[in-house]
Amino acid sequence: MRNICMIVSYDGTSYSGFQTQINQKTIQDVIEEKLQRITGENIKIISSGRTDSGVHARAQVFNFQTNSSIPSKRWCLAINDWLPKDIIARAAFDVPLDFHARKYAKSKTYVYSINNHRYKDVFRQKYQLHYPRKLNVKEMKTALEAIVGEHDFTSFCSLKSDKTSHIRTIHQATLEEHKHSDLEHRIDIKISGSGFLRQMVRIIVGTLLEIGAGKKKSEDMIIILNAKNRLKAGPTALPDGLTLWEVQYDCIDKKML
Repeated sequence: MRNICMIVSYDGTSYSGFQTQINQKTIQDVIEEKLQRITGENIKIISSGRTDSGVHARAQVFNFQTNSSIPSKRWCLAINDWLPKDIIARAAFDVPLDFHARKYAKSKTYVYSINNHRYKDVFRQKYQLHYPRKLNVKEMKTALEAIVGEHDFTSFCSLKSDKTSHIRTIHQATLEEHKHSDLEHRIDIKISGSGFLRQMVRIIVGTLLEIGAGKKKSEDMIIILNAKNRLKAGPTALPDGLTLWEVQYDCIDKKML
């Protein structure tokens, strides 16, 4: 028996998230079906975590056990021949049998991209939120500082959350603005943490947009956080602009991820 770790990128536009759901098209279902074709085994994969409907991934990590003798370096070639164009395997390697993609994850990083230009970007519109109104980026950066550290993120969590604890640790939260003459104005919000709650990043972004638009002040961010009340935060930003950027592990060389 072997335990294979695989890293995939995907465009989540046409899927109801990563994790299997009844009567829904998901990334997990597609990958498992292709692995079963290759191995002839009933493969069940374990991911680093779910992503919501419409959310993308640059480097989603999962593992699965198999008796197949396919060499590590051949796995990506084998499965990419079967996968649709919006999912691609980037790396595969053997890991110890006790490796668990979710339990062993040290931290995760998400990036939310906002197109703040007057017009949509025809080439990137599936991966950005188009927000053409003027934003106060300085206020948004100041507000982001409030979420760094260990906090109860109930205010920034879906009311449908099934987690018993909403305490999470954010290691880093940054905002970068990219302007290229009159052709592009992009804002990337990058958040790294020990773990994330359902819709957490999207609600944080929705609140930041209200702050940037002048509907709330930067100092309101800490007030909202301490309120532990979802109704105090901003709306849930659309999934289009959100990408699972990377997952970090102590037991896996970062170069492999």
